[in-house]
Amino acid sequence: MSDRAIRTIEIGALTRVEGEGALRVSMKDGIITDVQLAIYEPPRFFEALLRGRPLEETPDITARICGICPIAYQMTTVHALETALRVRITPEIRVLRRLLYCGEWIESHGVHMHLLHIPDFFGYESIIELAKRFPEQVNRGLRLKKIGNRILEVMGGRAVHPINVAVGGFHKGPPKAELQALLPDLHWGLDAAIAVARWVAAFDFPDFFGDYEMVALQHPDEYPMNEGQIASTKGLCIAASEFENHFGERQVRHSTALQAVKLPDESSYFVGPLARLNLNRQMLSVSARQLCDELPIRWPCFNPFQSIIARALEVVHAFEEAIAIIRNYQGCSPARVKYKHFESEGCWATEAPRGLIYHRFKITIDGKIAFAKIVPPTSQNQRQIEQDLIAYLPSVLNDDDAATGLACEKLIRSYDPCISCATHFLKLEIDRR
Repeated sequence: MSDRAIRTIEIGALTRVEGEGALRVSMKDGIITDVQLAIYEPPRFFEALLRGRPLEETPDITARICGICPIAYQMTTVHALETALRVRITPEIRVLRRLLYCGEWIESHGVHMHLLHIPDFFGYESIIELAKRFPEQVNRGLRLKKIGNRILEVMGGRAVHPINVAVGGFHKGPPKAELQALLPDLHWGLDAAIAVARWVAAFDFPDFFGDYEMVALQHPDEYPMNEGQIASTKGLCIAASEFENHFGERQVRHSTALQAVKLPDESSYFVGPLARLNLNRQMLSVSARQLCDELPIRWPCFNPFQSIIARALEVVHAFEEAIAIIRNYQGCSPARVKYKHFESEGCWATEAPRGLIYHRFKITIDGKIAFAKIVPPTSQNQRQIEQDLIAYLPSVLNDDDAATGLACEKLIRSYDPCISCATHFLKLEIDRR
């Protein structure tokens, strides 16, 4: 095939990533000149539909942005609103929020690793094929996910779009007996998660490393989930209130989703579990930190394909922290702190399973939302994914069309794009003019 020939690879709807999109690669004289990750899923207008609504409705609405990681949206929302209203939650509420986050990380990482990502490392198209070869490992992964869901049910009232999260705390504190009943499964899950981490760390990873600026929260006393400074591997360290001074969103013609950039040079950046590990390994739980040191991976790690190892280590951490929280839990009263409405503004950043998430709200004197800004993790990774494809594609362009397309899919799946943001590829078009 001539380098100047137009090469088009048709790929059916990709079932192991969320959303709708296409990829266009342009080449001239054998050199890649442009890569466009086109996302054409219709806009959902969450920021607009929040305006004019009582702030108390906001956590349940933002939870609908994602069915896999609703807690991240709820928690970022309540923290931002509490900052605006100067609400100080109790230590008991704070630790229960971390438990809720543990449940979501276990559930979300479990889904991505076992149902979406691990099949790539064995050349399988689906979890069905993987299960035929590794039935015990797949059943183990499904049970891990179920335990995460159970934490969400106990803490949030239900596993999908929980309804117990409220500004000021929770509508109802979880009964001690219900949390204690989770411990046997959590102890099993900790051992199982360690086994999963050892399994995935032994996979064969492409030799692909980037000069990334990885961005994540950092906290001086704990592994960051819902609190901390925004830091980067290139020296950034700011409060969440400074986010918009250092990061911006840009509309691109080929996508309905905004792309985030680092200011002032409009550069791409990388968020997610690999960024968190690179910036916070020393804050992992005892078992997770020991395992991190034992696994055959060099830290800091800048290979996006090895993000699955970071996810596995975070699952170990989440199980161990959940066990510690429940062991020490003596009840939560009051479950919700009172507050008053007044005209104000507040912002916050937390760590969704897929990476940093930022919310900012303006509130009217009568407690209505006047303005909302929501920056999800996948929109922050979109430009970096495009940059990765530009760097990675030359190593796979000599393969046949199917292999080249699959290689692109594997790279994007390593980022675990979220439902609301990206990517079912329908067509990969390589223009070699």
